[in-house]
Order: sequence, then structure tokens, then C-alpha cells
Amino acid sequence: MLAKRIIPCLDVRDGRVVKGVNFVNIRDAGDPVDNAIFYDEQGADELVFLDITASHEKRKIILDVVEKTATDVFMPLTVGGGIKVLDDIRDLLNAGCDKVSINTTAVNNPEFIKAAAERFGSQCIVVAIDAKRVHDSRFEIDQKREVPEWLNVFSELKQRLFIENTSERAWEVYTHGGRRPKGINAVEWAKYMEELGAGEILLTSMDRDGTKEGFDLELTRAISESVSIPVIASGGVGNLEHLYEGISIGKADAVLAASIFHYREYTVRQAKEYLKDKGVAVRL
Repeated sequence: MLAKRIIPCLDVRDGRVVKGVNFVNIRDAGDPVDNAIFYDEQGADELVFLDITASHEKRKIILDVVEKTATDVFMPLTVGGGIKVLDDIRDLLNAGCDKVSINTTAVNNPEFIKAAAERFGSQCIVVAIDAKRVHDSRFEIDQKREVPEWLNVFSELKQRLFIENTSERAWEVYTHGGRRPKGINAVEWAKYMEELGAGEILLTSMDRDGTKEGFDLELTRAISESVSIPVIASGGVGNLEHLYEGISIGKADAVLAASIFHYREYTVRQAKEYLKDKGVAVRL
């Protein structure tokens, strides 16, 4: 049995770690390199950096953070945020990260994932999916919803991916840090990304992000059971039982958390020992 992974997540803005609730109400949570060293010493399996204000001008900040982190820690590092071209991936890998996380560019141009996987290998291409539950089964297109142009061009893909064509229990894909709904069914999107070469899915429930109410287990399980690549569950961890539920009920291969680790409510070691006592295979 493969060991389940515990992954702290560091949202980085202008070189500082921050944390919010439902993608807003941001507050400072420390220095990213110091946090990374702390988690490495605790035995975290991996670490995720999400550059939440990435832009061309600020890209150098996260590259510096990655270089410093890679020098001081030895666990795998995933970096996401603002990746638009293949050279962005090259620069991040050269700076020392092991995997890159891609969301907005994948939605705007799915073939980018195929090109990235072919050039760098599927093992380092993570597709991040920010998903929000659709509560109204009548789903209607409104002025705020930005359906990608390619989805309207390819009728077969639209029939498959467009959320209006799905059952009433569905989740919609969002981009730009959870600000823009795209009309895409999250479960079908995960399957499509796997087909194009993604090696892993980083799944965040926008409804649960920062709430400490636990993962959206229905969403997590729906995607975990729809793909054969690993799924990292994210969004909503408030206690150690939530981590266990993400694995046992949500069927996730890894569980990601931020607040409970950042603010020292629990340690990674405590999380692993808790899961081990529950019969989950972990690396201690």
C-alpha cells in the first residue's frame, strides 16, 4: 500500500506567507523559507507554494523563495501561480522545485498541459482545480461567467465538459484565484486533464477553503474515483479527523492543509501519528 502524504501549503504574496477564508480576508502567516524549514524538520512529505499574486514583475520574488527553500530543505516542492508559458515551468524547475501547479492557463488553453507534459514529463505537471458547488440545478449562463472560447468551438468537448449538460449535483471550475467561474464541470475536467498528460490533481473546494469545516468529501471522492492519477485534497481542514476523512471517505492520495499547521494548532508529526493509529499508511 502506498503511503498517504501530508502536505502543508504556503500561499505566498510578495514574498510572505498569507492565509485567507474562502479565498479572501488575507492575513500574514510568516516567512516562506522559515516555514519550509520548519515543515521539513517535522517530516512533511511535500510542500506546496502558491504564488497568489504572481505576475511578470513579481515572478523573481517567488523564484528567489524557491531557490532559498531548495537549498535548505529536501522534501519535494510544488510551486503554482501565474504560470503562462513553458519557460515559466523551466525557470521554476531550474530554481529547484520538483513540480508545478497550473490552473488558469490550463483552463484557457488545455493543450498547454499536453505540451508541458511532453516537454517536462507528466510527473512534474500538477493541474490545480478550484471548484465550487453548483446549488441551482437549473444553471444558467450569466454575464459574470467566462466560458473559454475553445469550449464553444469544440462541440464534443462542450457536450462533455460544460456544466449545463451534467446532472444537478455538480461542481464548477473557477480560475484567477477563485474569482472567475468558467462553466466547466470539475469532475469531467479532472478526467480530461489526465488524458492530456497531467500527473496529479490538486483539488481545492472553494466552499470549504479556510473554514475549518473539513473537506468537501463528496467532491473529493467524485474526482478521486474518476481518475487514476493521484489527487491531493485541499480546502477546509480544521482538525486531524478531517485529514483522515479526506483519505478514508474522500479517497484522496494526499491531504493538504494550511491554517492548522501555520498557526501551530497541530504538527505534521501529530497528524501522521494520528493517521497511523487509524490504520493509514504514512511515512514516519
